[in-house]
Amino acid sequence: MDTSYLSLEGKVALVTGACRGIGKSIALLFADAGADLAISCRNQPHLEELAGEIRSLGKKTLPVAAHIRKPEDLKNLFEKVKEEYGRVDILVNNAATNPGMGFLVDIDEKMYDQIMNTNLKGYVQLSQMVGKLMMEKGGGNIVNISSIGGISPGMGLGMYSISKAAINMLTMAMAKELGSYGVRVNAIAPGVVKTKFSQALWDNETIFADEVRKIPLRRIAQPEEVARTALYLASEASSYVTGQTIVLDGGRML
Repeated sequence: MDTSYLSLEGKVALVTGACRGIGKSIALLFADAGADLAISCRNQPHLEELAGEIRSLGKKTLPVAAHIRKPEDLKNLFEKVKEEYGRVDILVNNAATNPGMGFLVDIDEKMYDQIMNTNLKGYVQLSQMVGKLMMEKGGGNIVNISSIGGISPGMGLGMYSISKAAINMLTMAMAKELGSYGVRVNAIAPGVVKTKFSQALWDNETIFADEVRKIPLRRIAQPEEVARTALYLASEASSYVTGQTIVLDGGRML
């Protein structure tokens, strides 16, 4: 059976938030599928460790530390990737934050800025830079990591949910604007994934058991399952898919 439509051979992918969890799984799977990588997170030593794993798969990689909330870091990241590879075929916007829980009426300006500047503004700014380059090169794929919280808000996660709802709209808006240039833009909205980001949930037996009862598949997702969905969206397997947010929640929202 020919599965070459899942190959990323000859492609260059940029993955943010790549040091652990979903981002790391995506970077390694993309390398295994044939892509050369540019990887970014805030921790350069962790990036170097991941870069070693990618190189062991026979692919080139460029590790660049950057804080998604800092425009100067994003510009430096983009310029270094452009200088090294000359293009970006796939952008995965994955870096995100949720510094705490609380009712919206209690969220202060500092937390608001921290969430929105990381989860939305950072995505927008990097997508603008890479999107323009993709338009010049005549094509590309942008994959945004969203959340089911962007579709139905989680209790105590109002601001985080708002930021992810904005990502879903960003996905649709950019897909509509860039489609004629051969650029596809899609998003993935996972439920709970077993990563450090969500550890407070799955590490608590009572909360975890209650959450699993609400999921028809009776388990939470693994990072590799999100990565496989990202590979589908980044490859020719989804060549006629754009502007979509794929819900990956084991049936939690049914």
